[in-house]
Amino acid sequence: MKQKKEKLLSGKKEADGLTRRDFLKGAGVAVSGSILVGEAQAEANPAEGSAQVQGPGEVPVTLRVNGETRRLNLEPRVTLLDALRDRLDLTGAKKVCDRATCGACTMLMDDRPVYGCTVLAIEAQGHEVTTIEHFSKGGKLHPMMSAFVEHDAQQCGFCTPGFVMACIAFLKTHPNPTMEEVEKGLGGNLCRCGTYWGIRHAVLDAAKAMSAEAEGGLIHG
Repeated sequence: MKQKKEKLLSGKKEADGLTRRDFLKGAGVAVSGSILVGEAQAEANPAEGSAQVQGPGEVPVTLRVNGETRRLNLEPRVTLLDALRDRLDLTGAKKVCDRATCGACTMLMDDRPVYGCTVLAIEAQGHEVTTIEHFSKGGKLHPMMSAFVEHDAQQCGFCTPGFVMACIAFLKTHPNPTMEEVEKGLGGNLCRCGTYWGIRHAVLDAAKAMSAEAEGGLIHG
């Protein structure tokens, strides 16, 4: 019986032309070959697949903030939020949760809202960064700021700058939103004082004001 079984297995091997051992040997050669090819390509193109290491000490960092070029020396681990607050004295964006859950540090990067606590300053190079300070130049408040005051959409104030920035960014893509769209669109920001009702109505009123000013060419930012 044993001899018959061995004969059957031998016949199967000849018929298939591949055993488990052959397969593993072939797979090992293939993997080794791919590694060697990868190493050869890396040697031929050393710049590809390898990023330039920076730090851990300070390195030159150039930021474009509110239309101005600002040059700093920062450790690569410094966040954009900390660079703005500690080095450039732009303290509008607040450091609250420091883990991208509350939105108090919301600012714009190339007109898109980002959490400043999760973006490294070194990563923001080459992008246009806009903070809430930009929207109160010349003593004139942005329509969104005025609407927040009108609707009493702030209490302790810690979430307010981030909410204002998120609202401005939201209206750039939703110029005539519904209440439902506003509620959904601002889901990334939290207000521990619970001023959501005032905030939502402020956005709706600001949308009308911004539309009117845009038509008249008066709005800034």
